[in-house]
Amino acid sequence: VQLQASGGGLVQTGGSLRLSCAASGNIFSNSVMGWYRQAPGKQRELVATVTSGGTTDYSDSVKDRFTISRHNRRYTVDLQMDSLKPEDTAVYYCNVRSPRFSYVKYNYWGQGTLVTVSS
Repeated sequence: VQLQASGGGLVQTGGSLRLSCAASGNIFSNSVMGWYRQAPGKQRELVATVTSGGTTDYSDSVKDRFTISRHNRRYTVDLQMDSLKPEDTAVYYCNVRSPRFSYVKYNYWGQGTLVTVSS
């Protein structure tokens, strides 16, 4: 399984960016897809996830500013980031994992894309 992320860059406070991730390989259709981020000196944290049925979960810090979406047939997941803040600066990682109660367990990561928000 390979995850190819794109869309990072430099943006001013209040601006927007859209991250995209394309998954290829043996992907189960019921996989959970999502985005995580890691700021300098901090642990990787959840940003948002979306199930194959469209159920979403957001970190409180990005709720109402970020929107996650996926295209099930293409195995792509996007993250629309609006009203960006300097504290959103981080390397963003695309993730594909097995559903919580899946008998088969897997967890794949993309290479990361840097988002920098200037104040």
